[in-house]
Amino acid sequence: MIKLSAVIITYNEEEHLEKCLSSLVGVADEIIVVDSFSTDKTPEICKHFNVTFHQHAFEGYIEQKNYAISLANHNYILSLDGDEALSETLKTSILSVKANWQLDGYYCNRLNNYCGQWIKHSDWYPDKKLRLFKKGSGEWKGINPHDTYTLKKGLTSGKLKGDLLHWIYRDYSEHNLKIEKFSTIAAHAYYKLGKKSSIWKILYRPTWAFFKAYFLRLGFLDGLNGWVICVQTYNVTFLKYVKLYRLWNPKA
Repeated sequence: MIKLSAVIITYNEEEHLEKCLSSLVGVADEIIVVDSFSTDKTPEICKHFNVTFHQHAFEGYIEQKNYAISLANHNYILSLDGDEALSETLKTSILSVKANWQLDGYYCNRLNNYCGQWIKHSDWYPDKKLRLFKKGSGEWKGINPHDTYTLKKGLTSGKLKGDLLHWIYRDYSEHNLKIEKFSTIAAHAYYKLGKKSSIWKILYRPTWAFFKAYFLRLGFLDGLNGWVICVQTYNVTFLKYVKLYRLWNPKA
């Protein structure tokens, strides 16, 4: 059976970190936590588990996750965030793959918990993620704060049974704060890449994002929280393009 390194990035994850680490017991052969100098009980929680704990200044989600992989001692990687945990079915799937690893990487669906409700529709499920892979098979890419592990061209991937459980926002206020933060990060990331905004994009992109999530991807089936999520999908897209427009046109 292969040896598996679980790598986790954290910053003030005391609320959910114990669930994350507990779900890795019996699955991971080593657990590496890269922490961005948390000010809560994150370091103390790690001491209760067999964790190799590192502190590293946060440079971006993509950069932090690639750094975490570089610290792994084994050639097979399971990458998680501190607010994620393996479901029992997913744990069983990973153990089966460990006993008979055949591909370069494995996807799973991520199930998001929003204000106490598991969300089954809109853009939030199935939230397909590649989190189990061979070291060196690819790297974390994307545009911050949206990161994606991307396999090198020609490599193979498969699908795991079970969900990666993700506790995303505890209440609407937290969601509002993250919308402001993430839209700013995304606007600056787009600006660095030379991507531009326009009045058309400010009007069209948020409207399409809402329509796709609420109607085409059945967000309405998640009730009130489904509506809130899709409205916030509109908001974050709108703010991203407005902020990007202002970066290119500071006197507008």
